[in-house]
Amino acid sequence: MPSSPDTPTSPFSLVEFQVVLLRRMADHNADLVEDARRELGVSVMRMQDANRRWQLLLRSPRVRAAQSRHRAILGAPEWTTSRRVGELDCEAWQWPVPLWPDLRFEVLLAPGGAVWNERLVRAPDAEPAELHTVEDLCPWSCTIDDAARAFAPARPLEGSAPSRWGLAFSAPDAEGRRHEVTAEFTWGLLQRTLIGGRRVL
Repeated sequence: MPSSPDTPTSPFSLVEFQVVLLRRMADHNADLVEDARRELGVSVMRMQDANRRWQLLLRSPRVRAAQSRHRAILGAPEWTTSRRVGELDCEAWQWPVPLWPDLRFEVLLAPGGAVWNERLVRAPDAEPAELHTVEDLCPWSCTIDDAARAFAPARPLEGSAPSRWGLAFSAPDAEGRRHEVTAEFTWGLLQRTLIGGRRVL
């Protein structure tokens, strides 16, 4: 059985890793992040320390290679699978994130071990997100993959940081009127929805 991120082989606990994911989300949803921090039982000081150590680990020469870095920080993945991307055979690694039980943190590795993507995705055995209207697009309600499938065709947008992405698509509101929507994601999780540059949820 693979080891969990809380085993002694990992310098980072699963709680601390979730804190790292939360940090960038605080820019758009400070109230949700604060509630999640309390749920995890983590003080503000411990949250700051976890993020500091995370940055040190990422820069450490002992975990420089992409594959060894993620295993060193998180432990062995809970689930792995091969995935065809274009003409390349890639490998996906996933770890649990108890703050979001229906999601997993996924690292997508290209042949040779280079990291192509790191983000939250729907767990393989989870129910799909119910997305039909703009009103369904609440913060933390879906992943970028969920939204892209529900409101296809969606156009990817460059984010303001490596852990941020966006999608542009058309979606109806509850009364059936269609809108041009921009959805912003951090670590693959929806943070805010914009129509005409204004936040709607």
